[in-house]
Amino acid sequence: MDIKDARFTSIEQVTGRYLNQGSLYAPERSVETSFEEILRKKVDLNTPGAQETGVADLRFSKHAAQRLSDRNISLSQEQLDRLQKGARLCGDKGIKESLVIMDEYAFIVNTQKNTVITAMEQGNEGENIFTNIDGAVLV
Repeated sequence: MDIKDARFTSIEQVTGRYLNQGSLYAPERSVETSFEEILRKKVDLNTPGAQETGVADLRFSKHAAQRLSDRNISLSQEQLDRLQKGARLCGDKGIKESLVIMDEYAFIVNTQKNTVITAMEQGNEGENIFTNIDGAVLV
């Protein structure tokens, strides 16, 4: 490393100048999107079918899949699309654990993982109490 007759007042100036090849007083860049968000989007877009829609497909946890099976609930493609739209709307609003109500069904969706946690028919669960949610949407 060849350091010319330059006056530096701090080690940061030296490292900025010679190691990063930046200017002496380069302004710090503001990061608008976190690494985690970028990685999650990249991974989600690599799931089958995500490239066509631009949005990762909604997944069902083992518990939710079992609930659907136990209750003989089958969803049409139109209903799956509406459920995906409801989950996306909740995610856009910053809701992490959402109640999505559609037709006669209720779903708890973790919007960060784009995963349905549980599913039920309305009216068949006794008191219809939903806990640990921070938002709801009707689709």
